[in-house]
Amino acid sequence: MPTRNFAKYYWWCQIGGWGFLALIMILLSSITDQKFEPKLFGQLAIIVCSGILTTHIFRLVIQRFHWLMLSVEKIFPKLVIGVLVVCVINSLIRIGAIRFLGLSLNHHKLDFPKRLLGTTLENGLFIIPWTLIYYFYHYIEKSRKQQLDTLKLEALVKELELKTIKSHINPHFIFNALNSIRALIDENPSRARTAITELSNILRSSMQAEKLETVTFEKELNIVKDYLALEYIRFEDRLKIEYDIDEDTLNQPIPPMMLQTLVENAIKHGISKQLKGGCVKIISDFKGNFHELVIQNSGRLIGYINGDGFGLTSTKNRLQLLFGPKANFDIKEVNGEMVEAIVLIPVEGI
Repeated sequence: MPTRNFAKYYWWCQIGGWGFLALIMILLSSITDQKFEPKLFGQLAIIVCSGILTTHIFRLVIQRFHWLMLSVEKIFPKLVIGVLVVCVINSLIRIGAIRFLGLSLNHHKLDFPKRLLGTTLENGLFIIPWTLIYYFYHYIEKSRKQQLDTLKLEALVKELELKTIKSHINPHFIFNALNSIRALIDENPSRARTAITELSNILRSSMQAEKLETVTFEKELNIVKDYLALEYIRFEDRLKIEYDIDEDTLNQPIPPMMLQTLVENAIKHGISKQLKGGCVKIISDFKGNFHELVIQNSGRLIGYINGDGFGLTSTKNRLQLLFGPKANFDIKEVNGEMVEAIVLIPVEGI
């Protein structure tokens, strides 16, 4: 259907363009007080018909040999030669038709070489603009299509990358949570049952989050609280939990399971490595034009670097994919006894 519409518009442009040229020539003749003769209108009809015929054949040649797919450097000489050939052929058709139909005017009775040269130069004034319009129209269309294809490809790649990252995060979280529950089964079955309840809450929330590219910070924080409640059953007094949350940040979007992954790393690489345990603190506030999330935990940065580190890598990837280059993630060691993970997400309207 789009091809048929394009063909219809093409023929309307052909007829309209050459018809407009004939109208201009009539107006110029009236301005110069040239006497209107029936032969003049016959010549104009031949100019229009031969122009449509030769340019259409030129178009078919361009399409047949895929000239529009060539670079500017390669297509330019072909178009120059093509225009020259079309002008000469058009001139031969015009001269032959005018003579055959007896439409020659007195001042047109020149010898054939001069007539051919003059008509060819005149045709160049028509064929060259036609060629430029045709080429640049398709050049712009091709560029627009390539741009749309590029955007579609980038969107597809982004979607695939996000889904790939999510598919790694959820099993990573589940296996760690199950290990925590397994450690409680023999020691305290009652607490193990409580841990299973906490895990079911987390899994239910994570399954809902899987359908979204971002969630509100409040929703993510609730998942983290369930996770820390489960871990507190495991670590008991070895784990201290602190929150410093600006309530205005609760509605800010963040990647689903991102905060939970960072807290999970804080537990795995920080608290679990300390004989006396330690503290996990979650801070959420606005800093300039950014929503700043800080996860602090007792421990050393060495554990993060030498561990699997997938959660940290995925956090960087997801922030860049979802929020662009302004989003930032950093992790550092403070005073040799605390690790601080900092996430900066651009905020609109601040």
